[in-house]
Amino acid sequence: MIDSLKKLQEYCESEGYKGWDPYDGLNSKVFKLTPLKHWDLARLAWIQGFKRSPINFRPLLLVPKEHNPKGIGLFLNGYCQLYKIAKNGQLAFGTTEQLLTKIQELSKLLLSLKSAGYKNSCWGYNFDWQARRLFLFPSFTPTVVATCFCASALFEAFEITGDGSLLEEAVSACKFVAEDLKRTDFKEGIIFSYSPLEGNNTVYNASLLGAKLLSIGFKYTKNQEFKVLAELAVKGAISGQNEDGSWVYGLLPVQNWIDSFHTGYNLEALYFYQQCTGDYVFKDRIEKALNYYYENFFLNNGTPKYYHDETYPIDIHCPAQLLLVLKYFDTKYDKDYVAQKVLGWTFKNMQDRNGYFYYQLKKGFSSKISYMRWSNAFMFYAMSNYMHHLTSK
Repeated sequence: MIDSLKKLQEYCESEGYKGWDPYDGLNSKVFKLTPLKHWDLARLAWIQGFKRSPINFRPLLLVPKEHNPKGIGLFLNGYCQLYKIAKNGQLAFGTTEQLLTKIQELSKLLLSLKSAGYKNSCWGYNFDWQARRLFLFPSFTPTVVATCFCASALFEAFEITGDGSLLEEAVSACKFVAEDLKRTDFKEGIIFSYSPLEGNNTVYNASLLGAKLLSIGFKYTKNQEFKVLAELAVKGAISGQNEDGSWVYGLLPVQNWIDSFHTGYNLEALYFYQQCTGDYVFKDRIEKALNYYYENFFLNNGTPKYYHDETYPIDIHCPAQLLLVLKYFDTKYDKDYVAQKVLGWTFKNMQDRNGYFYYQLKKGFSSKISYMRWSNAFMFYAMSNYMHHLTSK
């Protein structure tokens, strides 16, 4: 694992943490010159064409490599873990001085990528995104997902640097969740909206990531509003949980699937809620979800499945998110054995000899394009967190 992470680190540093994204098709300078940019169905088709194609047309159609705010947040969190690893004596990824410099540089870069026009700190993506339901997220529209990962990284960076301005920005991001996101009453609790825009308030994992960030914010501030809202979001998600422990992705008919890494998001968020608030009322429901996760999303040979009832496409997020779940939860499963099998399969089948990780493997033509946020930043974040877990035992 050390060699694999080192190769990934070297690749990402050589690229300056810039890269392409599965959803960045509308950044094409060619597309922007056409009248198609004004047509929602054309925008949707263009994005999906880029996302689904195993051939990378981005250089030809002039899609630039750029910094993605969430990607930078993931890298920042990862370097914080590598710093902790170095303090434990493992210097394969750099000295504490070198890694501290990286943390400071990435913190500054992340703050420069904040979404403008909001009173509280928040982050989005560096591209326009035409949603499936035909509404447009302009570039840098803040989302709870991006904001959670970015602010969580700032909390980590504060712990290492002692820079109070990073803590202020992270707490401000908690206020974004509490004050700027819409929330919908749902059964016993609430669901946070995905963004401040209308019509995107149906996704469990997005709402739970809001609860995760509020829970961390409560840990640092003891702000009772953060705790109350986090609890309501957890209650909303738990009340929507299936009897077998699973969750569908969202409430809409077109969101009625059950997948691996979003289930993992839910579990990770619930872990932080418990740890930061001290509320273990939902422990049994979480345990049921954890059992469902392990029993339905991994084959015996280590292959990570995408769906509970279907293996393909095998997405790099699936093995990556497993590492976070393994870090945070004590279970009846042999954690080291599971990690060894899945990581071994992933390194063999999804890591390029140049160090980066592939996006998706399919039955037919696989997408082996290097995506900085989706594939590389997320694997860097996951592997560094899990390695810190191992070196702290």
